[in-house]
Amino acid sequence: MTNPATTAVAPPTAPASPAKFLGSETVTDGVRIRVAPSYLSAQSDPAQGKYLFAYHITITNDGDRRATLRSRHWLIVDANGQRHEVKGPGVVGQFPELATGEKFEYSSFCPLETPWGTMEGSYEMERDDGSVFQALVSRFYLVSSQR
Repeated sequence: MTNPATTAVAPPTAPASPAKFLGSETVTDGVRIRVAPSYLSAQSDPAQGKYLFAYHITITNDGDRRATLRSRHWLIVDANGQRHEVKGPGVVGQFPELATGEKFEYSSFCPLETPWGTMEGSYEMERDDGSVFQALVSRFYLVSSQR
């Protein structure tokens, strides 16, 4: 995580069931963001309060105009209500340009000190004409088998 700012907030509500879809899918101005999270048990150490989660993102341009991803903003909240914000340029060192029908996929990770938490945020996208909009990433759940 890059330059997280930490503040306490009320803990989020745990997902109802591990069998429930824990990811999210949102369309903003023709840009579809789909997230599929997973727990990395082999890289986690629950006895030490270290839980590592991966998430796979698919960004698809379903609209009729090109869009370029310029920056990201994440809000991460753990089961204790600790809030972390992450902002930065691009994603995984890239600034994908998506023409109509194109998609970009990447995977990243999030460490937590609790067995579950949530993430949500947005990508700042720019059109060829210079107009900018926020493509929303709806809340998704990071859930270990230890909750």
